[in-house]
Amino acid sequence: MAQNHMEDGGPLPKAINEFTPQPGADALSITGLIKSSGKITGYQLSDGRKIDRQEGVRLARENQIQGVAVAVKKGTEYLRSLPDGSENNNLGNLPTVSQ
Repeated sequence: MAQNHMEDGGPLPKAINEFTPQPGADALSITGLIKSSGKITGYQLSDGRKIDRQEGVRLARENQIQGVAVAVKKGTEYLRSLPDGSENNNLGNLPTVSQ
């Protein structure tokens, strides 16, 4: 099993990513975040669709979203950016869009 590394080459905390997709060439990307009270509740995809957080996790597990991994915090699954040397496409840097 390959070990995940941060951009500086240091190891990430063990098991931070529960699932790392292997998306195909036609996989979508996340272009915007849907938020409620400052928390991410959904995502806008590169095809224009707006989906809730759970649908995003499902699509990522089905290898249909690129650039993200599925992680778990306090029993809740969520998407997080995969390090690729660019901060421009990190989920936290994406614009907030309306539902």
